[in-house]
Amino acid sequence: MEGDIFSSMSDATQVDTKVLQTFHKSFVQVQDILDQNRLLINEINQNHELKMPDKLSRNVGLIRELNNNIRRVVNVYSDLSSSLVSSVETTSEGESRSNGKSNTKRFRPG
Repeated sequence: MEGDIFSSMSDATQVDTKVLQTFHKSFVQVQDILDQNRLLINEINQNHELKMPDKLSRNVGLIRELNNNIRRVVNVYSDLSSSLVSSVETTSEGESRSNGKSNTKRFRPG
């Protein structure tokens, strides 16, 4: 019985460490993208103020890059969300096994 509790705690600690590492990696990645977006926005604003045809046409590409970066941020947060859900499910399964309960859920049509 005690072995089950300690192994469950050990599993939870490993999951927590993995979750923290994933969070850190994701937030660093997002911050890098947001920093890049700040630079892009500054350049776009400067080009717009100059109203020079070549600068304005450059803005088209900069805005595309900005949109792609926003898409990347959404993907990072989506992946982070999936990872969090997966780790919570893993932790819940370990807890239910150590308590002798099964983790079977029944869904009723609504």
